[in-house]
Amino acid sequence: MSWLLPRLLLALGAVLLGFVVGVSALAVTGVEPLSMALGTTAGVAALLIVDAVRGHRLLRWLRGQQLENAPRDTGLWGELGYRIERAVRDRERVIERERVELEQFLSAIEASPNGVIILDVQEHIRWCNRAAADHFSLDPQRDLYQRITNLVRAPAFVAYLQAGRFKEPLVLGNGRGPGTLSIIVREYGEGMRLVLTLDITERVRAEAMRRDFVANVSHEIRTPLTVLAGFIETLHSLPLTAVERDRVLVLMNQQTQRMQTLVADLLTLAQLEGSPRPSPDRWVALDALLLRIAADAEALSAGRHTLKLKPETQVELAGVESELLSAIANLVTNAVRYTPEGGEVEVCWRRLEDGSGELCVVDTGLGIAREHIPRLTERFYRVDGSRSRETGGTGLGLSIVKHVMQRHGGELLIQSELGKGSRFRLVFPAARVRPHSDAALGDEAAFGGAALTAGE
Repeated sequence: MSWLLPRLLLALGAVLLGFVVGVSALAVTGVEPLSMALGTTAGVAALLIVDAVRGHRLLRWLRGQQLENAPRDTGLWGELGYRIERAVRDRERVIERERVELEQFLSAIEASPNGVIILDVQEHIRWCNRAAADHFSLDPQRDLYQRITNLVRAPAFVAYLQAGRFKEPLVLGNGRGPGTLSIIVREYGEGMRLVLTLDITERVRAEAMRRDFVANVSHEIRTPLTVLAGFIETLHSLPLTAVERDRVLVLMNQQTQRMQTLVADLLTLAQLEGSPRPSPDRWVALDALLLRIAADAEALSAGRHTLKLKPETQVELAGVESELLSAIANLVTNAVRYTPEGGEVEVCWRRLEDGSGELCVVDTGLGIAREHIPRLTERFYRVDGSRSRETGGTGLGLSIVKHVMQRHGGELLIQSELGKGSRFRLVFPAARVRPHSDAALGDEAAFGGAALTAGE
């Protein structure tokens, strides 16, 4: 009620002003009614003028942007201006707080790997994050308020929106780039729609690889089992000579060994994938590994190739000896198997400028076409399946090499060209390479650890 007293004082002042004017008019005119009318008019006019001036200042402030303070008048208009200003400032603070919260919320959605698009009743894009823009090749600013079906014209997506049945997600191949999208639409508000997209390319690829893996394992095991079953039936039902029986038994033994090799490779892969990374303080002499691998390769080659497999590296590698032996042996035996008679297989070592080490296995074999190289380390992937089986490979060798190198912090690099041979490079990080020390021969080397050798 602080405005009431100034208001009363203003009214009292108006009355006094009217009285003075009335008395003055009476003295001049001598007409009492006229004097009273002039006095009353003067008092009311003064009161109206003061209110009009103060009201005008407040209205002018209200019509503006309210950047400055409201007029600081006394009385009713001053109190009214103060109350309006405080309400405006409170509303501004609420709007600013909500704006910051909205920006933080949109920033969180923007950082999400999932795509988010907000559609209005007419399916116009009201907002979308960068992930959704990438999924649909949109521009987050330019394409705002555009109808989404005019920009994304995939028939399956358009039909999905028009059908209005969103219980199941839509799986859509990305027509504007490689990949597969999972699209979910949710309705909210009055006709608004929220479109959520997720890139499931890797999931689809992993599922396909899992299906292929199961199918390949089943096929690889079924083939020798079928052969064994046929031989067993033959031995059971037909009278065979001693020579024929021996030949059948040799073939059965080969198929048995093939299954054993396959199972051993599968177990090796499972062990590599499920084991922790090798300790960096267990050192293995590389020259000792190469000597063992060279002996096996010479026996496999039987003099049919020129072999250069014993470089004097004078270095040690940190890791698990059996795994390192398996990785290098796989590359060397593959080179021998797939290099025609008279060809050359070489193993070389060099230290790189950053302290890392590189072990190369080079052959003069048939080579590999460029389109096959990215898939060589996939399980059971074969450039020529019949040739691989003839050489006794399981299709898991290079996959084992890749996993061994990943566990040791290195990588497998492949260079090849049809008709010009191949170069397989094992690159070891500097932290796992050091000069040879007679005092550290490796824990497993001291006991002659068994190798996890496996053919490609």
